[in-house]
Amino acid sequence: MASPRSAPGVHLINWSTLWPWVGVKKLDGLGMKYTRFCGGVAAALLAALASALPAFAQTDTYSASNAYVSPAAADDDSQASSLLTIHKRVDEVNVLFIATDKHGKFVRDLGQNDFAILDDHKPPQSILNFRRETDLPLHLGLLIDVSGSVHSRFDFEQNAAISFLQHSVRVGFDKAFVVGFNKQSQMPQDYTDNVQLLSDGIHKLQDGGGTALYDAIFHACKDKFLKDRPDHPVRKAIVIVSDGEDNQSEFTRAQAIEMAQRAEVIIYAISTDDSGLILRGDKVLEQLAEATGGRAFFPFKMKDIKNSFAAIEDELRSQYVVSYKPADFDADGRYRSIEISALKKDLQVRARKGYFAPQQ
Repeated sequence: MASPRSAPGVHLINWSTLWPWVGVKKLDGLGMKYTRFCGGVAAALLAALASALPAFAQTDTYSASNAYVSPAAADDDSQASSLLTIHKRVDEVNVLFIATDKHGKFVRDLGQNDFAILDDHKPPQSILNFRRETDLPLHLGLLIDVSGSVHSRFDFEQNAAISFLQHSVRVGFDKAFVVGFNKQSQMPQDYTDNVQLLSDGIHKLQDGGGTALYDAIFHACKDKFLKDRPDHPVRKAIVIVSDGEDNQSEFTRAQAIEMAQRAEVIIYAISTDDSGLILRGDKVLEQLAEATGGRAFFPFKMKDIKNSFAAIEDELRSQYVVSYKPADFDADGRYRSIEISALKKDLQVRARKGYFAPQQ
């Protein structure tokens, strides 16, 4: 199993590390495939190959047994290609984080000098920017567990999710998509700022079947967030509504976390387990959230689900962002840890745990 990962503020990606079982340098997860050819190829063959490559890249699309297909998937090849051909070295790291007091209340009036930052266990070379971010555009993925295990609370969870979107998504500013998952992932509504369309998508979901939580996270991050490359700062977040149990995924938890981190996505989770016990799925939701700088909620009563959504909405509007240049930075593809701590007593900071340096 892969070691724990964390989200990057750096956008160069060594995709071959995600599929170690592929022995021929094959990247089909982004709508592209290529194979390394060995010497002795005639010049004429190379010319013919070069002329054929554009069509080859356009016709080979990503496929997996439990991946959902975006309505605009056919138009995403050029975006996928750009992810694989970034040449500019980027050594600026951007981190969104939360500060709370000992009672868990958000503290919104802190400055740069109230925090200590370590990148790869060293202070940054320089801080480029520090500010409060209460109004960044929100790019949101709502992942709803529709497996048989959530049947008793499914209708209420649908309505609570719709209420959350009504309060969180602002027309012309934010956007969201909806995914329902059991053993497969289905996307009844792609990115939109139209809350009515999002609500209709949620109502289309039907419960039943097994659970492939990790696959749902992996594909949402890879197929949506990783290709979502706006030219302005945004907050990327996934809200998972699930009991955290997984019995159908092809990808592991570590791979799901790594993909979320590479896509710079914060994961929030709302547990649907109402047993009152601490179950395995609860630990899974906590790990997913902690690794990406998010938070897991465990509402015991159904009415508390709405309170959990409200807390997520409040948190998304209560963040700080710091931009810095790391010290002793090399574009070596290595994982670098991030540690942000508050210098004032009784304050706690929640942020992603690290990122992957670009590899050149």
